[in-house]
Amino acid sequence: MKNDSGNFDPTVIANIQFQTGYFVDAKKSFLKILKENPTDFQTLVLLGNIALISNKFKEAEKWLKKAMKVEPEEPAPHALLAEVNYRQDKFKEAADHLRFYGIDDMAERLESFKGSVPYQIEGEKTVFKVKMEQVDPLPIVKVKINDHKEVNFLVDTGAAEIMIDADFAKEIKLESFGEKTGVFAGGQKATTYLSKIESISLGNLKVQNIPVKILPVRPVSQIFGGTQIDGIIGTVLFYHFITTLDYPKGEIIFRKQTKENLTTLEKAIENKKPIKIPFWMAEDHFMVAWGRVNKGERTLFFLDTGLAGGGFTGARKTLDDAGVKLDEANAFEGIGGGGKVKAIPFEVEELTFGDAVEKNIRGVFTERFPIEYSVGFRIGGIISHQFFRHYALTFDFMKMRFILVKNKKIKASTQTT
Repeated sequence: MKNDSGNFDPTVIANIQFQTGYFVDAKKSFLKILKENPTDFQTLVLLGNIALISNKFKEAEKWLKKAMKVEPEEPAPHALLAEVNYRQDKFKEAADHLRFYGIDDMAERLESFKGSVPYQIEGEKTVFKVKMEQVDPLPIVKVKINDHKEVNFLVDTGAAEIMIDADFAKEIKLESFGEKTGVFAGGQKATTYLSKIESISLGNLKVQNIPVKILPVRPVSQIFGGTQIDGIIGTVLFYHFITTLDYPKGEIIFRKQTKENLTTLEKAIENKKPIKIPFWMAEDHFMVAWGRVNKGERTLFFLDTGLAGGGFTGARKTLDDAGVKLDEANAFEGIGGGGKVKAIPFEVEELTFGDAVEKNIRGVFTERFPIEYSVGFRIGGIISHQFFRHYALTFDFMKMRFILVKNKKIKASTQTT
């Protein structure tokens, strides 16, 4: 870590800060490096990435465009600028960057939205409430795709774009723009197909012109006692709204992203001891915030609501550091987006997420935890359904924070899957 002068290398220190999730410190360190070397390509890229995961799009564009001028042929700035534009529904610009490094099928799908407004919300209403058909082991809502018959979708922020079951996609004749390999629970892989839909309707909310992915979803129906699941609503739809998953009330609230709606929400909960947790988001759905298992080290957790009936899973290092004992005798076979996985249950005595603390949280361990180092910084675990079961959980992408309001009167289901 020391340079030729015997001092600690500032670049190494800055990279370690980023890789361990100390993004504020990393940014300060990278800015100091940039003063000494204004054309340091890697520093410019990482400053752009820090701005992106903070949803600061103008700042991200500034650093990444400078990086492009330094190394015009390098793909890294284009990959990040594609995401910067994608998050803002600037599909043409995102497609241009995707084509630079050969992701032509994704680019073609985004270009197909020319002449339409992506994620266009129909009507003048600004707040929409959608009933959950059931809350456990995961929330299910009724939806209509392209005004076809009403079907069941589960809600899972472990997904990014809306997922449509492969057979259901054939029934409603969705087109395909290409295929990708996705990595799911336990490291299992499955092929997903790129597509789009004209609209999705949830209650009186209708959103038009939406990119989606196609994947065999119906196999997870066995988790829900035979209720057929035809799709998944993920994070990308959520971040077009101020979205609240109110588990105790069994409803989802979609609020248009306006200062007025945010102010109204803040006033409504100001006497309910809201817990506000800053978060960052890598790629298109890896929302992370600081947490802790038992008395273990503080680490970043991915808020993935889709762990059916459970509240936590994590890397072996995270569990070992916290002294968690796996219940090998009760290992079972679970179902993830990529198929069957071996799962080993355990219990966390105390799980902390920001300033929220819950006791005796059920967890499951799978031997592979593929996201641990997949986004450039370490993710130590996934925090999920059971932890939030007593909360109204709001995703505020305007100020990049989770807001938790607890209702202790509601009994959580004891179902584990």
